[in-house]
Amino acid sequence: MTALQEYQRLECTGLWRDRPDGQRREVIVSFGDATLVISETRSARALTHWSLPAVVRLNPGEVPARFSPDPEADEELELDDEAMIAAVSKVHSLIEARRPHPGRLRTALLGSALAAVLGALVFWMPNALVTHTAAALPFAKRQAIGRAALADLTRLTGLPCAAAEGQEALGRLHGRLLGPAGEIFILPEGLKRSAILPGGIVLLARALVEDQEVPEVAAGEILAADLRSGATDPLIAILRHAGLRATFRLLTTGDLPNAAIDGYGETLLSRSQPPVAEKALLDRFAAAGVPSGPYAYSLDPSGESVLGLIEADPFRAGPSDRPVLADADWVALQGICSG
Repeated sequence: MTALQEYQRLECTGLWRDRPDGQRREVIVSFGDATLVISETRSARALTHWSLPAVVRLNPGEVPARFSPDPEADEELELDDEAMIAAVSKVHSLIEARRPHPGRLRTALLGSALAAVLGALVFWMPNALVTHTAAALPFAKRQAIGRAALADLTRLTGLPCAAAEGQEALGRLHGRLLGPAGEIFILPEGLKRSAILPGGIVLLARALVEDQEVPEVAAGEILAADLRSGATDPLIAILRHAGLRATFRLLTTGDLPNAAIDGYGETLLSRSQPPVAEKALLDRFAAAGVPSGPYAYSLDPSGESVLGLIEADPFRAGPSDRPVLADADWVALQGICSG
């Protein structure tokens, strides 16, 4: 689905909370191609993405309108902007207009999906169920699973570093390298370099900012982690850890039992990160305006095993005209774990 042409630049403010007992906070709401993007007002860092077809209005006909990303979600968004409310309603009207027999279609699709899954369990490798489920989940559900996996991981690493100025700098680094989708967290201990979780969640080791002289090392690690995420879906590893029974429940009900993720933190920390294709990595550095040399030397100070990244550095002849971070932001980011 693509957003309606007349609403492509639609943006307004709203009130959002991530759980029923959470405090409401003012956010910026943007009407995207297939999602509502909810961002912080000060840093513009994306907090979450809601799939437009899945958004549910909790109080039809009333203003301010209250929305949720799906009927079972804890998040809630309150809007009083008439244009934004009308845009969401129009998307839903168009979707319904294209479904002349929604009840019959949903039943047929569910029956077909169940039959396909049962056939896969009986005749195919269990991996088929895992990959099919991972591909079928919307971004909001993937992000929820990623956050649950992060919560399990923090038993071993401690809570993500959260000094206020450092978080603002981290948000700007995220926007500079990855755009609005996903999140970056810096963990105080346990992580060697980086890891990835579903929902665009990138995890960085504290040493990548505290023990480095320039931000290009952390930036390179973020770009490499994002490439790994594109090549190997991190949700697949979680579903394999959860097992076929939990995966089947997720596919059929949309819920992954919390107990299914227990212990994944140990698995994630013990697993080595797969290598990234050098050509793809260099292309990503060039597109992002980030030199690859500092990242390469952080992997191997001798330079011998990363010679290709050093010699083919897209900015070896001169610096990029887009700095990774302003000096003040880099200083703030280096102190993110001291708050």
